Amino acid sequence: MADFVIPKPPSQEKFKENLQNVLMCPECKEDPPHLVEEFSSGDMVCGSCGLVLGERIIDTRSEWRTFSNDDQGNDDPSRVGDGPNQLIDGDQLQTTIAFDGKNGKNLSHLQNKITQDKNSKQLMQAYRDIQGLTDSINAGTQVANAAKHIYKLVEDNKALKGKSQEAITAGCIFIACRQTGVPRTFREIYSLTKVSKKEIGRVFKQLESFLQKIGGEEHAITTSIPTFNQQYQGKGSTTATELCARYCSNLNFRNSVAVEDVARQLADKTSTISELAGRSPLSVAAACIYMASHIRNESRTSKEIAAVAGVSDGTVKTAYRLLYNKKDKLLEEIFPEGVPNLDKLPAN
Repeated sequence: MADFVIPKPPSQEKFKENLQNVLMCPECKEDPPHLVEEFSSGDMVCGSCGLVLGERIIDTRSEWRTFSNDDQGNDDPSRVGDGPNQLIDGDQLQTTIAFDGKNGKNLSHLQNKITQDKNSKQLMQAYRDIQGLTDSINAGTQVANAAKHIYKLVEDNKALKGKSQEAITAGCIFIACRQTGVPRTFREIYSLTKVSKKEIGRVFKQLESFLQKIGGEEHAITTSIPTFNQQYQGKGSTTATELCARYCSNLNFRNSVAVEDVARQLADKTSTISELAGRSPLSVAAACIYMASHIRNESRTSKEIAAVAGVSDGTVKTAYRLLYNKKDKLLEEIFPEGVPNLDKLPAN
């Protein structure tokens, strides 16, 4: 009788990650790729062109703590608890009573009356308003911190008495945007509030005068925010060149970098066109993007660009016609090696 042999199951190889895969920028196509891990934002970015190649990158660096000399008053470089907020007065070490339990509600109300004064509540409410407004226009944390610092300077010096808090908040955000290099137009700022454009304009001028005044004093503006560690200097209005990058990003071009590059160069050259000298930077930026999109074969309609720029379709077309009349001279300067085919470039 023959022996019965049970066949062995086929061996399954363990999963192994393919280490031959290389992440490469589709725009630059550099080999080896120049990639930068920005742990603060969680992005993998191309170091040459700035294109975001990966999101939600995990910070794999080690945590570090030390428990040495805890009882000798030395600093403990640990990541436990929030750091002190220099925009809030006081030692910020108060104990907060919970709002639950049988008598927790009464104790919490009593503690708030004892530990929090009216000025602190108003200051914290103003900070919350500034944070919410800056988040709504995607201005970033640096702009929010700078605006909060300007507001605290106003409060500490009892300046701008009689002005509404909403107008002061909008003025602080507008100045912070200019000082931190985040281009936002005046129209975008006053549209966030219910205050009139004229009132915010008055507050803005008074804020600039106030900051220039205290900037010359010895006790002026000493803070951890690097933007205001020096004497305040007023900056000009937002230019069309600064607006091109944000508008191109919002229009979702396939090759946004190339369109933005042509649009920014056109916007730089518009200062030589007398007909465009007095026009709004919004309409000039929209006209430059309209021409650049057709040059790079990623055309967008004037209505699409007008919706992003916040101007009317007729305003974009008027500015574009003035730009189109000077196209030969402008494009020869931008493309010295040869002007691309302009057959598909619309006349209006």
